[in-house]
Amino acid sequence: MVTSIQDSNSLFGMGNPLLDICAIVDKDFLDKYTLKPNDQILAEDKHKELFEEIVKKFKVEYHAGGATQNSIKIAQWMIQQPHKVGTFFGCIGKDKFGEILKEKAKEAHIDAHYYEQDEEPTGTCAACITADNRSLVANLAAANCYKKEKHLDLEENWQLVEKAKVYYIAGFFLTVSLESILKVAKHASENNKLFCLNLSAPFICQFFKDNLMQVMPYVDVLFGNETEATAFAKEQEFETEDTKEIAKKAQALPKVNSKRHRIVVLTQGKDETVIASSDKVKTFPVLKIDPKDIVDTNGAGDAFVGGFLSELVQEKPLDQCVKAAHYAANVIIRRAGCTFPEKPDFK
Repeated sequence: MVTSIQDSNSLFGMGNPLLDICAIVDKDFLDKYTLKPNDQILAEDKHKELFEEIVKKFKVEYHAGGATQNSIKIAQWMIQQPHKVGTFFGCIGKDKFGEILKEKAKEAHIDAHYYEQDEEPTGTCAACITADNRSLVANLAAANCYKKEKHLDLEENWQLVEKAKVYYIAGFFLTVSLESILKVAKHASENNKLFCLNLSAPFICQFFKDNLMQVMPYVDVLFGNETEATAFAKEQEFETEDTKEIAKKAQALPKVNSKRHRIVVLTQGKDETVIASSDKVKTFPVLKIDPKDIVDTNGAGDAFVGGFLSELVQEKPLDQCVKAAHYAANVIIRRAGCTFPEKPDFK
């Protein structure tokens, strides 16, 4: 009997659902709020006005975002049928932005189950774009209120977790609910399922490294880009800035489920993608693109992961996963926000 590989709810994601507020800004705006051109940070008090100013001063677009949710949507888009292969958990507010996120999740055919509370408004992320750089400032608000016992532990929700075969959580969620991540990661490990994590940002590797390293022994697939990899290597005292070496060392970190060797996947923008598996490091060139066709690199990393997951959940070989990842990223950077055409053209 052939198992139905694309069952509904076979891919599970949990993270920070945010509404992206995207605008092309100028250097003065970045300087005013001491933002680096290419970075991801959490909003502090000094960024309060930024969210109002960006809307007043620049032409903004609103897109349903949040790293994990983006990746689950892209995976679903790549798979197409059946709908609801991807499940997503996260916390939103009972407000207009929350309604938009629910609507957009429906449109993307993912099975989103939000924990809704009214103490905090739905989270937002300002994507400040200059040329082909993007500086992200996330105001987590409601996203930060996710509670394991109020949502993940509920029987009807946990059943959805149990249905999945592949799990993906962006490192950003390490700042919100470590206990939720560990519950899911341990479930995956104990049942020989695939648990995937993203380093997500240098600040996660630096300031949340204790949380990160509590989860690492359960990680089957680790994603990151070159800046995150360098920050991770520095914090872990790998004593190297070479992406291939970092991949190799991260691959060799202790792991609970010995039935599966960890795979480390590190992207490097337009340069080749580096993958370390049990005993070797391989590189895969990305698809070429004319710089003038690049509209917005904001969703590239999320799209890469989404493409990768779409094949992983179908139990395709590693090189096919990478091919799909490169394809999805190449499509997304030609468009504003993490948006996509109606159907993929991927073989």
